[in-house]
Amino acid sequence: MGQYVGRWLGRTFRMSAFGMAFAAAGVSAAGAATGELARPSPNIVVLLVDDAGLMDFEPFGGEARMPNISRLAAQGTRFTGYHTSPLCAPSRAMLLTGVDNHRTGIATIPEVLPAAHEAAPGYSMSFEPGVETLADRLRRAGYRTLMTGKWHLGSDEGELPNDHGFDRSFILDASGADNWEQKPYMPYYATAPWFEDGKPATLPEDFYSSEFLVDQMIAYLDEDRDSEKPFLAYVAFQAIHIPVQAPREFTDNYAGVYDEGWHKLREARWQRAKEMGLIPSDAALAPMPAAARDWESLTAQERTFYARAMSVNAGMLEAMDFHIGRLMSYLDERGELENTIFVVTSDNGPEPSDPAIMPGMGLWMAMNGYNTDIETLGEKGSLVSIGREWASAAAAPHNLFKFYATEGGIRVPLIVAGEGVPAGQTIPSLSFVTDITPTLLDYAGVEIETDAGEPITGRSLRPVIAGRATETHAPDTPVGMEVAGNSALFKSGYKLTRNTPPNGDNIWRLYDLARDPGETTDLKEREPERFAEMIADYDAYAARYGVQAMPENFSYVRQIALNSVKKIAAANWPYILGMFLIVILVLGFGLRLVVRVVRG
Repeated sequence: MGQYVGRWLGRTFRMSAFGMAFAAAGVSAAGAATGELARPSPNIVVLLVDDAGLMDFEPFGGEARMPNISRLAAQGTRFTGYHTSPLCAPSRAMLLTGVDNHRTGIATIPEVLPAAHEAAPGYSMSFEPGVETLADRLRRAGYRTLMTGKWHLGSDEGELPNDHGFDRSFILDASGADNWEQKPYMPYYATAPWFEDGKPATLPEDFYSSEFLVDQMIAYLDEDRDSEKPFLAYVAFQAIHIPVQAPREFTDNYAGVYDEGWHKLREARWQRAKEMGLIPSDAALAPMPAAARDWESLTAQERTFYARAMSVNAGMLEAMDFHIGRLMSYLDERGELENTIFVVTSDNGPEPSDPAIMPGMGLWMAMNGYNTDIETLGEKGSLVSIGREWASAAAAPHNLFKFYATEGGIRVPLIVAGEGVPAGQTIPSLSFVTDITPTLLDYAGVEIETDAGEPITGRSLRPVIAGRATETHAPDTPVGMEVAGNSALFKSGYKLTRNTPPNGDNIWRLYDLARDPGETTDLKEREPERFAEMIADYDAYAARYGVQAMPENFSYVRQIALNSVKKIAAANWPYILGMFLIVILVLGFGLRLVVRVVRG
C-alpha cells in the first residue's frame, strides 16, 4: 500500500509556506478590533465530514491525528454547542439552505421513509420549488460554485447540484459507497451512482475517496485559475461513513490505541471533555445502550477485530485530514488562503450499524466481493464499520449516536476559520446547522432576500464570532427539530427530546442541558410546567413545519430492511417474475407427474 502515500506525497505542496501564511492571517484576524474582512468577497471552503461525533476531531479531544483541521481550529473559532440533525440528508439540506429540513423537501432520508409519508409536503426527498441553496445565492452574487463528494439529495432530472447553483460538481447521490471502487455498500443500492455536472460518471482505477474528492476540487479550481471571481468550494467527504476504509499506512498509526475496548474509550473521552471544558466538571457520563455488549464478553479474536475496526476509523480521519492539507497548500500556493473562510463540521453523530452482525449481510457481502478479514481490514475489498458500542464510545460523553436526536446523535464539531475570524476562540452557545448558510452569506456580504423563495430559518453566527453578541438564538426562543420521529426542542438551556426504537422508546424527556449534557436525569416530573410548555412549543413547531406523525411501532432498522426489499424487487422484477413462473411450471409438471404415477 506504500504506493498510495507515495503518490499523495508527490502531489502535495510545501506545508511550511501554508503554516506561515495561515498563522499570519490568524494573528491579523485576532488583532482586528472589528473582526471585519479585508476584502468584501472572501472565498469559502466548506469541508463536511460524514458521521463524526464531537470528540472524533483531534482539536475536540479525539485520538486521530488531524494536524490540518487542528491548525484551522487554532487559527479560528471552535463551537462546542453546535447541533445538526440525526441523519445525513436532512443535515446536508439544512446546511446548504439555512431552511428547516421539512421545508426543503428532505424531511428524512429515502432509506427510512415510510410509505405513508411519500406524498406528504416536505417528504419528496429532493429540493422542492422555492428552496434556494447557498450555491444559488452565491452564484447570483458573482461566485464560482464548485462541489465534490456526497450529495444524497436526489438524482432525477432537476435534482442534482448543477440544478441547484453549482457550476461544476462530481458527486455521489447515495447515503454512502465504497471508498476504493465504484460499487455500493448495502443491498438498498444496486450501483454507486456518481455524477459529474449532472451526467453519470465513472471513477478512475486508482480511486480513494478522500484523495479523489480533493484532486477533483483542485482540478475545478485550476480550470479558472486567473479568474477574479471568489469561489465556493464544498467538499463533502465519505469519511467516516460505512464502509470504514483507509490505507494501511494510516490505520497502522493506531495499533494498540483501542485495545482496551469501548468502555475505556468512553471514560477517557469523558475525562478529556471535562479537562477541555467541553462539559461541566461534574457532568455525568451517558450510559451505554441497553443492548450493548461488554468488551470482556467478546472472544480474543472479536476484540482484535473490533480494535482494528476502530483503528481503521481513526486512520480514515487522518487520511482525510492529509488531503485537506493538500487543498490548503494549493490555495496557499495560488495566494488565495488568506482570503478564504473555512467551515469544518460533521453531518451527524457516529454510525452504529454493524454489517458484521446484520442478518443476510454476510451473503450479500460475499456476492459483492466484500470480506471482513482482520489482516486487510479497511483495505480494498473490506467492508467494516465500528458498530453500536464503539459509536456510543465515540459519541461520549453524550448519549447514543446517529439516527437519534440525543446529544450523541446531533452534537458535533464546528470550526470556522479565516481572515476576520478570531484565533483560538471557543464558543459554547447554542448554534444549529441552519445557521451555516446565513453565516457564510454574511461573510460574503450577500444580503438575504426576504421575498425570494423559502425563507431562511437559521441565523448568522458572525455576531458571536466577532464578540458583538453572546448568543445566536435568544434563550427563550424555542428551536425545534425532527427526523424520522426523533425529535428535540431547545429553550432556555433545557432540551425536550423523544427517540424511536430500537434504542429509544418514544417517550418524551426533559433535560437541563447546561448541567447534564449526557442526558442522564429526566426532569419532567420535577418541572411539570416547563415540560408542558416545551411540549406545546414542540407541537407548534411540528404544525408550522408539517412534521408527519410516525407510523405505529416504527423502527428505522425495520424500515431500512423493508425499503431495501422493495427497491431490490422493483429493480429486479423481471428476474423475480421469471423465477416465479419457473417455480409454477416446475410445480405444475411435478403435480402432473405425481397424478400419472398414482393413476398408473
